[in-house]
Amino acid sequence: MVLDRIKRSIVRDMSFEDMPTEEYVEVGVDESRGSGKIGISIERLSEFADADRILKEVRDGTLVFLRIKELKEKDIGELKRAVEKLKRTVLAQNGEIVGVEQDWLILAPEHAKVKK
Repeated sequence: MVLDRIKRSIVRDMSFEDMPTEEYVEVGVDESRGSGKIGISIERLSEFADADRILKEVRDGTLVFLRIKELKEKDIGELKRAVEKLKRTVLAQNGEIVGVEQDWLILAPEHAKVKK
């Protein structure tokens, strides 16, 4: 799974069970590219109202891995509305939104690029 590879690259020496239970993990990046750190958050979209909370994280500069499976199984129409709202706002801020597998989205702020 794509997320497993990402998690292993972030925390190479730790087993996944030993990871801290923080909201996000800060990862160092090349200093010449920007501030040097970027927050990464793993979130769940369980209802349309969650979109505002997730967009706040992206506006704050956090890279968000978003699980959409729960809302997809509950109400596909509400999922489409939420994803459209996320897409409009992220793109308006020069960010990126990328689908990964069937149940995950990556929302990247302007200073983070997703290689496809």
